[in-house]
Amino acid sequence: MGNAESTSLQKCLSRFLPKEQAVIDGIFNKLLGTEPGETKKAKSVTLEMLKVYVEGTLPDSMTVRLYNGMKSVDPTGKAVPPSDSVSKEQLIVFLSDVLRGIAEEKGALILSMISGSQIGTVKGRQVTEFTEDLISSVLQVLKHRKLLKGWSLDQTRDSAEGIKLLATQLTCELRPAGEELPAGKLLEADCDLGSIEDWVFRVSSVSTFLSLVVSQGLCIQLSEGGVGNLLPECRDVHWSKFLSILDLPSVMYLNSQLPVEVQHQWRLLFSTRLHGESFSRLCGQVVHKGPTILVIRDSQGHIFGGFASHSWETKPQFQGSNRCFLFSVKPYLSVYMCTGYNDHYMYLNHGQQTMPNGLGMGGQHNYFGLWVDSNFGKGHSKAKSRCTTYNSPQLSAKEDFNIDAMEMWALGEPPEDAPSKTKKSILNADPEAQALMEMTGKVRQSEGLWEPVEEEEEADK
Repeated sequence: MGNAESTSLQKCLSRFLPKEQAVIDGIFNKLLGTEPGETKKAKSVTLEMLKVYVEGTLPDSMTVRLYNGMKSVDPTGKAVPPSDSVSKEQLIVFLSDVLRGIAEEKGALILSMISGSQIGTVKGRQVTEFTEDLISSVLQVLKHRKLLKGWSLDQTRDSAEGIKLLATQLTCELRPAGEELPAGKLLEADCDLGSIEDWVFRVSSVSTFLSLVVSQGLCIQLSEGGVGNLLPECRDVHWSKFLSILDLPSVMYLNSQLPVEVQHQWRLLFSTRLHGESFSRLCGQVVHKGPTILVIRDSQGHIFGGFASHSWETKPQFQGSNRCFLFSVKPYLSVYMCTGYNDHYMYLNHGQQTMPNGLGMGGQHNYFGLWVDSNFGKGHSKAKSRCTTYNSPQLSAKEDFNIDAMEMWALGEPPEDAPSKTKKSILNADPEAQALMEMTGKVRQSEGLWEPVEEEEEADK
């Protein structure tokens, strides 16, 4: 090993903790198939060796991309042509740049993973194909390593469409030659190294996904690794009885837009599939449960919803904060944050004659950005031309829509004033009755009338 290579290698290893350096240093022998203390049968890693090592963990297409990225590394900095196999120095530099590097370092590797070279340009379409491959690899490695955290790929919406929608959303941030282009033109635009570096810098999900694919795909256990909050823990779901209208790519995207303190856990509160089409039942299931995400699929197949930053309360006033947002999942994936124009973030009311009865987010009375009527099954999304509160467009296929399916998820830890899980009052046993009492303004007189309840059956994992 030359002095230049040795210096470069030590610099890369210094990015890792001492105990991590041993892991990074030893991965080369694992790829070679060499046991500790055994004489090496080969001096470099071939594509076939890499495929054997990651078999079943990653798609072949991503394995080839990773291999091209490794081969493109030049430890000497002397513009040496890519080799036919991967040396230990190349592997360590590659791992250092992917797992601990900056946007410029990752951008060069991603360009080589797309085209096989760190020079030249690629089409926006090729970047989109790479991003789809990357997201697909994330899902496969999470499933293979049993890191889905309670989610079910089989009982959520088909991920194939979700992968394409998420890839489109992430690559819309590409700026070829520093220019923002519409989707049609972006696909055929030339993207150079600078464009890729800028994209990686601004879209943090690309680095997160790539780090996960490399660390989990190559089985590299680091102190700052793992899944983190990429997927929240899914709780209170019996998957044998439930089919979600969300797909996992959409869950990952929506979770990344939430406040950090609630990203770690989602708990199913309400589903029309499980609880029926009842507005009073909805209120009984979701009031006083902390921040929530509402998801609706209309009869035309559009999927959309909103994030509520505070517990829902039944009252004829707007509530919530400027952390609330609306979103679309299908036919496109996007989030719409507050504009500051007004404070009409959340609204939940029932049983009054002078005020609208239903659940709404954004806009104004009878003209909400998202509205679910108390006459359950109907709603509207009015935004001519945009919702004043969230700057969102019409989210549903038609301005007035019929609900095909609806879900409400609680986020983060249950609030301290949430009902106890171990025992209930007589009224707490019927959430609909409790909600109706609160709607009519009656005060509960039965605190302390407790009846023991058996612990609920553990949700399916």
